[in-house]
Amino acid sequence: MPGNSQRKGAIKKTGKGNPTAGSGGRVRRGLEGRGPTPKATDRPYHQAHKAKKRAEKSAERTPQKRRRTGSTDIEWIAGRNSVVEALREGVPVTGVYVAEGAERDGRLREAFALAADKGISLLEVGRQELDRLTAGAVHQGLAAKIPAYEYAHADDLLDRAEEAGEKPLIVVLDQVTDPRNLGAVVRSAAGFGAHGVVIPERRAAGMTASAWKTSAGAAARIPVAQTVNLVRQLKAYQDAGCMVIGLAADGDVTLPELELADGPLVVVVGSEGNGLSRLVSETCDQLVSIPMANQVESLNAGVAASVTLYAIARARA
Repeated sequence: MPGNSQRKGAIKKTGKGNPTAGSGGRVRRGLEGRGPTPKATDRPYHQAHKAKKRAEKSAERTPQKRRRTGSTDIEWIAGRNSVVEALREGVPVTGVYVAEGAERDGRLREAFALAADKGISLLEVGRQELDRLTAGAVHQGLAAKIPAYEYAHADDLLDRAEEAGEKPLIVVLDQVTDPRNLGAVVRSAAGFGAHGVVIPERRAAGMTASAWKTSAGAAARIPVAQTVNLVRQLKAYQDAGCMVIGLAADGDVTLPELELADGPLVVVVGSEGNGLSRLVSETCDQLVSIPMANQVESLNAGVAASVTLYAIARARA
């Protein structure tokens, strides 16, 4: 064309002598050495990167969740009686599942009524699907789904006492593996004014459906915390001004003689068979025994905790 001697696609010079991209594309050497574009989450000034950092910080402060058996963070209650009892006791059921063609007897109708009253979703699935969801349990055509329990942080129990304007009272379980005992302790702790229950993260009962049922709904009113190292947590409570007592058959004092009841207190309960572990026992400020008419008899963790908390509640009153 007249007035344009440049060939198509050639690099033209600007007034300052710098090369610019012609109509044929960018200068090749301008693209060399840049490598792949970083992900948005890896760019410090990108909104996605900032959102990722905020999420990580939030996760650090979020209460730990105990992973249930299996690949998901849920647990299944199987069987008609079990589901009805769970619904009656206030277990946090998120869904009730009934098998197609299941016989509508009185328990099934009660489960439907309880679920409807509590606003819980009711779903009908094939029997084989219910078999798969409950891992082959004997479900009798009925099952309920509950989410993973959200554990508190052990230090938060002290904050709970402070917010209530009360002296801390915390129950710690050592080597207690029966979830029904855990549920019973949670129920007693809630009933006698404790500010929470602490359990080890490993080799201990967790807040399963069985524990929820035994607590009779008390698990919704009082926090349960997990700790990785029980001895370290007890020492942290001592550093915060709490006295730590452990229940033991050969205790230094008997429960009626306990003089520490009206102060900041941590009560450690061991298992019925093994009692307190050695390191936990050595960490306690005082070992306390519950007087028994027959020395051969022993109390399980739930009963021992209940008796002790009752005595402490009376002393504080």
